[in-house]
Amino acid sequence: MLETIARLGNRGINLLQAFGQAGVFLLRVFARGINFPRFFIELRAEIYFVGVLSCLVIVVSALFIGMVVGLQGYNTLEKFGASSQLGQLLALSVVRELGPVVSALLFAGRVGSALTAEIGLMKATEQLDSMDMMGIDPLGRVIYPRFIAGIIALPLLTLIFSVVAIYGGYFIGVEWLGVDGGSFWSNMRAAVDFRLDVLTGIIKSIVFGFVVTWIAVYQGILCKPTAEGISQATTRTVVYASLAVLGLDFILTAAMIGGW
Repeated sequence: MLETIARLGNRGINLLQAFGQAGVFLLRVFARGINFPRFFIELRAEIYFVGVLSCLVIVVSALFIGMVVGLQGYNTLEKFGASSQLGQLLALSVVRELGPVVSALLFAGRVGSALTAEIGLMKATEQLDSMDMMGIDPLGRVIYPRFIAGIIALPLLTLIFSVVAIYGGYFIGVEWLGVDGGSFWSNMRAAVDFRLDVLTGIIKSIVFGFVVTWIAVYQGILCKPTAEGISQATTRTVVYASLAVLGLDFILTAAMIGGW
């Protein structure tokens, strides 16, 4: 019994230590002077990598998810004679939940794993140590631009996801199943509130972008400089980031909509 309690205590201490180290790492990343001309050049390149190159998977996923939600929503609403409310159902489900959450999960799988592998490889090939020896701060040169790019890119990708998903549902509901287009858009405009719905999705995406990028770059710095260590760190990034997104989604939803 005492051994079990001791093991639980050790695991709790190790968990708190890991959170503390991650917090210290975050403070070290942001507590530094920035060379703005050089920083903006690197930031532009990183936004292209994490944002523009992710557009294809976001658009394709959003299109099919919007079509599925439109089809399922129509079949459900039709049973109650409320198929004209399809636009409302589609917009609220996409803008509030599906857009931020699915975009963040895709972002974690595509961008988070890539950032962890890239930084881990730089660590394995001693590029970070070489920068430090030359007087170049690796956190400022490598980590900070990637961190900011992730925070900027995910909200934009979420907006793209929401727009494409709504048009995917419009295609299924209006063009295929025959829902009146005027009622589709008018009910959507009447139901969607900017502060309660659109702003909620944007805030969620900003938080998700911050957390996913934080996990990705931290796991890259933390990983063992071996092929096995990089692969394990990449796996941890996707798993931890996905769980963090789902957990934070509940907390943010409860805080913004649930009345906490």
